[in-house]
Amino acid sequence: MRVLILGATGAAGVLLIQEALAASHTVVVYARSPDKLAEEIRHDPRVTVHKGELDDREALSSAIMGVDAVLSALGPSVSRGPMHPKGTPLARAYSLIIELMIGHRVRRLLALGTPSITDPSDKFSLRMSIIVNGVATLARTAYEDVVAIGETIRTQGNDLDWTIVRVPLLSGANDKNVVVGYVGDGKTGIWVTRAGFASFVVQELEKNEWVKKAPLITLP
Repeated sequence: MRVLILGATGAAGVLLIQEALAASHTVVVYARSPDKLAEEIRHDPRVTVHKGELDDREALSSAIMGVDAVLSALGPSVSRGPMHPKGTPLARAYSLIIELMIGHRVRRLLALGTPSITDPSDKFSLRMSIIVNGVATLARTAYEDVVAIGETIRTQGNDLDWTIVRVPLLSGANDKNVVVGYVGDGKTGIWVTRAGFASFVVQELEKNEWVKKAPLITLP
């Protein structure tokens, strides 16, 4: 498949590119600063790079045209969490992304989320509640944007085959093993690796087991 990867210059996005290429997909990267990507990625013949902002309709439309799916690692920067801009800019970007996907007849969207986006299948978890409430208190604008991302995808993505891949605390380890479920189900935890996220997204792209669902993935 030909896949568009958003958030590609971040740590999880780079791993997403590598996983997609390893699975024999061709990759389109849309990024504000594609020069941040390693030279071997930028010069890989299987990778097409588009430069642009998330609110640039024309540039984003050009990147989406002709792809089979959109894989997104977009999310608030952990290091800038308390400084995240007001006005839910990422959710507004998703609104445009979804509009353009529908216009170009691209149905599959796999998007990064967190447990701040709740799901009817979630149950109470004290540990997760402490984490989410901490984010909501210390990084309010980032929390509000993530919640709005979930609402935007669910309300505007009726014509899409979307999956919101919710991740808890992220680790830089190389362990790709994950368990898939929901908050408080007795099997999910509070950590997952970025490598596990990238691996799960590319596998789900092929399996389509969690369409119109928002699973939580964590380390076993």
